[in-house]
Amino acid sequence: MIKTLNIPFTYKELDSPEELNPDDRELLFSAREVALKAYAPYSGFMVGAAVRLSSGKIILGTNVENAAFPSGICAERNALSNASSNHPEDKPVAMAVAAMTNAGLSANTVSPCGNCRQVIAEEEFRNGANIRIILSGRNKIQIIDKGGDLLPLQFNSDNLKFSPH
Repeated sequence: MIKTLNIPFTYKELDSPEELNPDDRELLFSAREVALKAYAPYSGFMVGAAVRLSSGKIILGTNVENAAFPSGICAERNALSNASSNHPEDKPVAMAVAAMTNAGLSANTVSPCGNCRQVIAEEEFRNGANIRIILSGRNKIQIIDKGGDLLPLQFNSDNLKFSPH
């Protein structure tokens, strides 16, 4: 029997950074600022990510492109790798992402790519805690309560368990 199922997804949308609480506003502005430091000579698409750890510390990451595609790394994975490597006991609780070109901040929000979504979901699974995602654009801001919502039917360690029956 074929069943039709629905995966609900809700998020918040704001018009201005002033609508954010002070911690989230700081995180968002950190992502926007660090995006300017991205190395994106091929695409001109600069992305910044700022991860807030449970201690309140903010860890930054940018995309880093490479002439040998796909050897670059996205800002989100860069920031989470930095957090995991340098602060393994301090869990990520929120992440802000901002993208820009030479013309400035992107008009609309830019969501993490599939690879980044998988890494965010794994980080949530590993730490047993959600990571709130704040996506920043010039015209709006979106808040997703948990990164795993960006990747329904995600692959995780349960998929690696072999059951003969």
